[in-house]
Amino acid sequence: MNKIGVIFDLDGVIVDTAKYHFLAWKDLADHLGFEFTEAHNELLKGVSRVRSLEILLDIGKVKLTDEKKQEFLISKNEHYLQYINKMGPEEILPGATELLDNLDKLGIQYVLGSASKNAPLILKQVNLYDRFVGIVDGNSVSKAKPDPEVFLIGAKKLKLKPEHCVVFEDAIAGVEAANRANMISIGIGDKNTLSEADFNFNNLTEIPGDFFTKVISEKIFVK
Repeated sequence: MNKIGVIFDLDGVIVDTAKYHFLAWKDLADHLGFEFTEAHNELLKGVSRVRSLEILLDIGKVKLTDEKKQEFLISKNEHYLQYINKMGPEEILPGATELLDNLDKLGIQYVLGSASKNAPLILKQVNLYDRFVGIVDGNSVSKAKPDPEVFLIGAKKLKLKPEHCVVFEDAIAGVEAANRANMISIGIGDKNTLSEADFNFNNLTEIPGDFFTKVISEKIFVK
């Protein structure tokens, strides 16, 4: 099984920090004088912090100088960090720990592939940092998803060909990035939203016990 590797997105797959991003972005929108809803927040899934600010400003039809943008990016992140510094293992999403345990038993290595620049901190907060053989985060890439760069770097950390890697994602941009990298994409969340994924599950608790030994092995090695 060591010819298969797994790359996990973080937010919405291992932990749910989207709620904290939402609160921090909403505070910024309130400060700028417009409404920012949870539906708006869906547009920010899987994209970089800079791009997220651009989307938010488009929603509010607000124009800012580059200097102001940088100022707000810093203040938003400081606000967000206040939330995640209070996180603990209880915030790991259902099924995540069990899936990692199963991968360990099978001898399948896994890395993180996240747009978040705070990914290492979050993993440390929930006591999962040392379980990953590598971390690719927003500090490691120059191109945001749906560009496949984050996952291609992840494959290198796993010392595997991209087509032997399996990606768990909850965002459309992430599924597209995995597909563009020629990896097997697993959509976690709404099946209709993530219809381009090779496989779909509502959450990690639905992953069958033989998913890697049978389903994934057949898909990879029958090619």
